[in-house]
Amino acid sequence: MTLSRPPITAFVALGANLGDAPATLRAAIAALDELPHTHMLRHSRLWRSAPVDASGPDYINAAAAVETRLTAPALLHELLALEARFGRQRPYHHAPRTLDLDLLLYGGARIASPQLSVPHPRMWQRAFVLRPLVEIASQLVTADMLAAVASQQIAPLAA
Repeated sequence: MTLSRPPITAFVALGANLGDAPATLRAAIAALDELPHTHMLRHSRLWRSAPVDASGPDYINAAAAVETRLTAPALLHELLALEARFGRQRPYHHAPRTLDLDLLLYGGARIASPQLSVPHPRMWQRAFVLRPLVEIASQLVTADMLAAVASQQIAPLAA
């Protein structure tokens, strides 16, 4: 099936803090490239961050830019299916997770629905989103944005 809609660049935040989180994120990055009508443009390195508004072990985080012909709701559906494939459970709000995929940006779209908010409403308040994002889309993140989250613990994961 070929979609006639033009491709859109979307940005996805990835995070995990259960199991082998680095391996999970590497596999999830590869899986993003296999989504229907979607391909990977670039991704950040892996980062380690302390939980924000959550408990549990440190998170491993990354960001990815994909080009997709899927609509934003369809892309979100695929991201949720990937989370489920990687064993994501939601026993309570902000529970530790095997994989978390957040749709940060979908082109220049502004979407506010019960299922989806784009741009992601808290992305500008989180170092674990901004530091990986600046690696792959520096034009989206200003020095002031990074300064605002400078107190949040985050560091590149050792290779």
